[in-house]
Amino acid sequence: MAKTPSPSPTPVTYADAGVDISRASRTKQRIKYLAHKTFTRGVLSEIGGFGGVFSIDKAKYTDPLLVSSVDGVGTKLKVAFEMDLHSTVGADLVNHCVNDIAVQGAAPLFFMDYLATGTLDPAVAEKVVEGIADACKHNGCALIGGETAEMPGFYPDGEYDLAGFIVGVVDRDRIITGKDVQIGDIILGLASNGLHTNGYSLARKLLFEVAHYSPETYVNEIKNKVGNELMRTHRSYWPVLKKLIDGQCVVAMAHITGGGITENLPRVMPRGTAAAIELGSWPALPIFEHLQQLGSVPQEEMLRTFNMGLGMLLVVPAAKFKKAQTVLERVGEKFYTIGRIIKGERKVIYS
Repeated sequence: MAKTPSPSPTPVTYADAGVDISRASRTKQRIKYLAHKTFTRGVLSEIGGFGGVFSIDKAKYTDPLLVSSVDGVGTKLKVAFEMDLHSTVGADLVNHCVNDIAVQGAAPLFFMDYLATGTLDPAVAEKVVEGIADACKHNGCALIGGETAEMPGFYPDGEYDLAGFIVGVVDRDRIITGKDVQIGDIILGLASNGLHTNGYSLARKLLFEVAHYSPETYVNEIKNKVGNELMRTHRSYWPVLKKLIDGQCVVAMAHITGGGITENLPRVMPRGTAAAIELGSWPALPIFEHLQQLGSVPQEEMLRTFNMGLGMLLVVPAAKFKKAQTVLERVGEKFYTIGRIIKGERKVIYS
């Protein structure tokens, strides 16, 4: 039987255990200010309550459906830690989540974040949330709450984890599910600006372990420093997609994230259909060519790991192609005709 230990001769506080409540409170006040800048008319609660409250505009939506998604930034954070660059990962998180619900036709309403670390660094937390708030404002989305968790001993010094939760809205008769996709529909691709937030475990292995680059290494093949290339912000396609949705130009959309075109496009295709994709019908980004060369990575593996230069795919009926083309050209969005819907069973066929 263990002997009852003697009590500490001096009082032990939460701060002694590594959690400084006063410091966290000061940080949260700054976060509250940043969040307020994103508030829209639908926000009915204050930052700091137990739950966020949001009212849907019933005059705008006759039969509203809520669409939600949750995601993280993945091991892209490792690059952010090494570069001490924290202002862009918040935007990566928001834009990723916005794209995920946009493919169903949903307009973003509100966002909530989760930031967890061992010891809270107020300057770092502020940079992260500043990126989240800026992206929310850009997407017309309110940051209505979140959680900043300080857990000593759980994370290595200088590291944190980041996740986000989004809710959007779409009228029932406007939701895009892919059920109307038909054989003969045209598949269009919208460009990515890099890896976005996927494939970083493989990319980091190839660039930092195989090639022995550092984030500051300038690589001629990609015409950029490695760190700058990896930290390009994940694009938000919502401003473009909204125009296409309003014009009823698309019957399905796929956000090309983890799994690449190979795994993501079939998610929005009905039974009895397949996608014929023509490789080379869009320009390859130098970063993907270089990664493939460094690791002698098979093409099949590249296509199911990275977005390969296309961050969003659109399925457009042939009769709506000209209209979609006009919409995209008016907003200055470059697009590529990369394939068609054919008879098959929910898979991508490359040629």
